[in-house]
Amino acid sequence: MLYQSPMTFSDEQLSISELKSQLELFAQHQKQEFLNHHPINDLILGRADYMDLLLNRLWQQFGLSELPNISLVAVGGYGRGELHPLSDIDILIVSRHKLPDALATKVSAFITLLWDLRLEIGHAVRTVNECAEIGQNDLTVATNLQEARLLCGCEETFHQLKLVIHSESFWPSDVFYKAKVQEQRTRHARYHDTTYNLEPDIKSTPGGLRDIHTLGWIARRHFGATSLFEMSRYGFLTDAEYRELVDCQDFLWRVRFALHIELRRYDNRLTFAHQAQVAEHLGFVGEGNRGVEMMMKEFYRTLRRVAELNKMLLKLFDQAILNNGIEYVTEILSNDFQRSGPLIEARKPALFQARPETILDMFIHIANDSTIEGVAPPTLRQLRTARRRLNRFLHTIPAAREKFLTLCRHPNALHKAFSLMHKLGVLAAYLPQWHQIVGQMQFDLFHAYTVDEHSVRLLKHINTFSYAKNHEKHPICCEVYPRIQKKELLILAAIFHDIGKGRGGDHSVIGAEEAYAFCLEHGLSKPEAKLVSWLVRNHLLMSVTAQRRDIYDPEVITEFAKQVRDEEYLEYLVCLTVADICATNPELWNSWKRTLLAELFYSTQRALRRGLENPVDVRERIRHNQQMASALLRKEGFVSREIDTLWQRFKADYFLRHTHYQIAWHGSQLLKHDDPTKPLVLISKNATRGGTEVFVYCQDRKAVFATVVAELDRRNFTVHDAQVMTSKDGYVLDTFMVLDHHGQVIDANNHKAIVKHLIHVLEDGRPTKIRTRRTPRNLQHFHVKTKVDFLPTKSKKRTLMEFVALDTPGLLATVGATFSELDINLHAAKITTIGERAEDLFILTAENGGKLSEEEEIQLKENLINNVAKLAPN
Repeated sequence: MLYQSPMTFSDEQLSISELKSQLELFAQHQKQEFLNHHPINDLILGRADYMDLLLNRLWQQFGLSELPNISLVAVGGYGRGELHPLSDIDILIVSRHKLPDALATKVSAFITLLWDLRLEIGHAVRTVNECAEIGQNDLTVATNLQEARLLCGCEETFHQLKLVIHSESFWPSDVFYKAKVQEQRTRHARYHDTTYNLEPDIKSTPGGLRDIHTLGWIARRHFGATSLFEMSRYGFLTDAEYRELVDCQDFLWRVRFALHIELRRYDNRLTFAHQAQVAEHLGFVGEGNRGVEMMMKEFYRTLRRVAELNKMLLKLFDQAILNNGIEYVTEILSNDFQRSGPLIEARKPALFQARPETILDMFIHIANDSTIEGVAPPTLRQLRTARRRLNRFLHTIPAAREKFLTLCRHPNALHKAFSLMHKLGVLAAYLPQWHQIVGQMQFDLFHAYTVDEHSVRLLKHINTFSYAKNHEKHPICCEVYPRIQKKELLILAAIFHDIGKGRGGDHSVIGAEEAYAFCLEHGLSKPEAKLVSWLVRNHLLMSVTAQRRDIYDPEVITEFAKQVRDEEYLEYLVCLTVADICATNPELWNSWKRTLLAELFYSTQRALRRGLENPVDVRERIRHNQQMASALLRKEGFVSREIDTLWQRFKADYFLRHTHYQIAWHGSQLLKHDDPTKPLVLISKNATRGGTEVFVYCQDRKAVFATVVAELDRRNFTVHDAQVMTSKDGYVLDTFMVLDHHGQVIDANNHKAIVKHLIHVLEDGRPTKIRTRRTPRNLQHFHVKTKVDFLPTKSKKRTLMEFVALDTPGLLATVGATFSELDINLHAAKITTIGERAEDLFILTAENGGKLSEEEEIQLKENLINNVAKLAPN
């Protein structure tokens, strides 16, 4: 059934039910037109036209069209004639004088009907003088009034309103400009001044539709330009820039329209819940998450183009509108560049087109002088033009290669030059592989930024290692980085470390091969190229080893040291690793990871200095820990005999996997523990290895691990590491490294309650019921296949199991309960959460000791997959 034009509605069709039916028909028609790829401009403007007719018809029906001095006015986006399916329909009912009661009642009934129709109506009823007074004091109201458009009613009243709005005293253009620029800064700050948010707001994020609106509002107020096209006629937009802005707006409109037809309530956030469906509506399809990644890549690239144009045009507006008479002294920097105030500018109008390599000279000047804040608008415009007209990538020009290496070697380039090169599209113009990763996102919760943005942030983090003030946060890197002789090799590795993403295959291998070729092309020696290539190939090696391997096992350290080979490689690698973690997600770096990496770094450093042919003497380490712990206990007043008796109860592994401080702390409390039949729970007062240590001692029985982690999970704590062992006489000696849900050590005020609850569940003796609860909203739209892999190992005593699953509530407790039901002994656990994924390592033995048999491995894998599938009912 086709929808009707509202102007053809009979009086009988103006009932609420009939009107709702017609509105639904129109919405379905627009949705179908959209899915049939009808031009988005027609749909957006067409919806506004339809609402114009509907409001006009209803205005007539209520007898309001016959009354003098009252007007129905569209304002805001509706005033521009733009409406998306769920957009607010902002209207203003304006009169010359206060409405009499009878008329006010009619107007109220009119608005009530619109609400009854469930239209998203934003309305105000004001006199012309009230509009002037309120608008004068409220920037939002003033902005909405700028776009006022008469729908129906008294033309003279609307004319009076327009006279007020366009008077010189009503928000002079310089005041309006400053206010809108500040408003944009504040809005951008809410999104951390980045376009690369995981669930971006199509309208308000930097580079979003609101940035285009801001340009339009300022141009309208100053020049009277009512559209982007009119802006181009005033000479503040070139024809090419006008077409680019229209293209960007068109794409953002299509994304927003696709989102709105999926939602029931107004929202402009492109959440994980809707990204896949929006991508499908827009024709982005592919295996797995490929369609989403393609759509978001185009989306982020569009935001960047809008942000770049917005920034350039606002600078031009600044000069035209404020014209504050400041005369900057021009400082000649070279034959090609000069400085005017805080900005650098080209001295020749077609410099970049004539000699493209001079683009890099501009950034060398910026690196030379940190007080240069940016690029002058005419030079930005020239750069944009030259970039688009390049018929080859800059790295193919020998002179450009030399200048690029100069930048990589420049001590100040990481401060501003590289990030500005990225923002202005120069890195993408230099390197084809970089061009491919611009806007490349990954559909997960781990990577907070696109690949290109992450890589630039990595460079910035490397730069922070130069400053002593960051020593507390990054002690190893702040010690190591200043003594690295060839920092350009680390910078090149940072640029290439993720450059192979989005192309299928192992991105580390792809990047390593391309980095090696790039280094040789740029005149580096083969050993230098080999180091850069090795870093790219192994940039995940250190973080994976630290977080997902048992780094207190000498064999693990020896194997890692064999892969690193020498101390120079280790120093480069630790700097790249730490910067990579910090640049992936602001919430990832914490004291726990810092401690793990420090332990791995120093253990490997000692192994390399000792020589890999001289492995660590395990027995010597055990004796050392026993002696040091005994000395601490004797200082507390304990005698050697009781200490030695306690030590005899513990297996060698206990002394190997704990520090002498931990051993002394445990020992002191165990020697004071009066009733060995009762559990003992200890919580460290100070952070241990970056977390809060929880030590559990009790008689061994089934499911102790599952019971403890289930109780910790109930209290919203996260276990990051566990050492699970028993004494020779059958007592559990379990150590858990725990963080709160913010990734911080547990507040000391909670320690007593935790001890009380853990003792209670341990004394209860019954397996703790695993708390199943709804999967958090941000996880509901991710699908992580549960994987169980048994790693090859030289040991015949233990089995290493890697476990990957969606990080749902109760997951670790379920894993522990599964071990218990199959009578499998757990000795250690490394718990790693990567976004929505849990990637854990467990060290296991069979019921009677030794490695699991093949049959036991198969049974364990099957039970784990089945039990995890039952978690978190939705």
